[in-house]
Amino acid sequence: MAESSYFSNIPSNVTYDVLGRDLLDVYFQYQTAIWTVVLLTPIVAIFFLPLVMMGLVYISALYLKAYRYYYKINGYTFTPECWKPARYLLACLWDFQARFWYGYEIQGLENIPSEGPALVVFYHGSMPVDWYYLLSKTVLYKKRLICAVGDRFLFHLPAFDALIDCFQIYPGTIETCADILKKGNLLAIAPGGVREALFGDEMYPIIWGTRKGFAKVAMEAKVPIIPVFTENIREAFFTHSFGKKWLRTIYERTRIPLVPIYGGFPTKLKTFVGEPIPYDPTITPDEMATRVNEKMKDMIKTHQKLPGSVTRSVFERFQYLFKLKHS
Repeated sequence: MAESSYFSNIPSNVTYDVLGRDLLDVYFQYQTAIWTVVLLTPIVAIFFLPLVMMGLVYISALYLKAYRYYYKINGYTFTPECWKPARYLLACLWDFQARFWYGYEIQGLENIPSEGPALVVFYHGSMPVDWYYLLSKTVLYKKRLICAVGDRFLFHLPAFDALIDCFQIYPGTIETCADILKKGNLLAIAPGGVREALFGDEMYPIIWGTRKGFAKVAMEAKVPIIPVFTENIREAFFTHSFGKKWLRTIYERTRIPLVPIYGGFPTKLKTFVGEPIPYDPTITPDEMATRVNEKMKDMIKTHQKLPGSVTRSVFERFQYLFKLKHS
């Protein structure tokens, strides 16, 4: 039998022993490269995916700026009603992204009133993607916009002015918030804010401190409070525990959120909208704040497995896909 062309081209002074070692070296180099890619992919992903999510938010903001600019250069008068088509389009896109990546579900959407005011109080994850998704569901299925209180650093981000205007995000003064509710609007507040987002952990602590402003707002406007919690929100995006004490000291002094955010894995997310806590004129704002705090703790205890686990939450996502396939 004729030798293969490969072996026929081997110089006569190269022994099969040497050839075998060369091929073995190539094989080991190939395996090393493969395992390097396999091991580094999750590490790259936990840094890259948060940037992707932030990129989607910025694309939304730039789209809204272009949308508003189009109206103005064509000589149209731009009013708040003009935002409705753009808002609906973005709600559709964010709802699709939520379903595709996180298998997003919501339970209790009927607890958000179709008309009239209410204060929505939600637990703040490291990145509030669940808030984007709840907002999208409300726009699509309740035909209502939930205004929101945003941290002051949001108002200094470039290109965010149109996003803030479209989705009616406001600074959190008691007078401003109460006025929004008195006009019959829905308003959302995360009492923990950036502090809860960056310095919480897999045990889902409620980091509200002495904040009772949200209760004062509800009592002033005489509206119910609707608690909202999303299962696995701290596993979708998370912050590392290393150096947190030092970074928190910096945050408390400067209010600059320097804590890096990781994650973005396809965890299973499910938002639970609790039953409204009615306005009660016989209690104080402090008592109302305590009542909401206890309700939020109860929702976390009921709907979240503690401590939270990225591996388990991703597995739950694939379990959800398996159920859809066989339903």
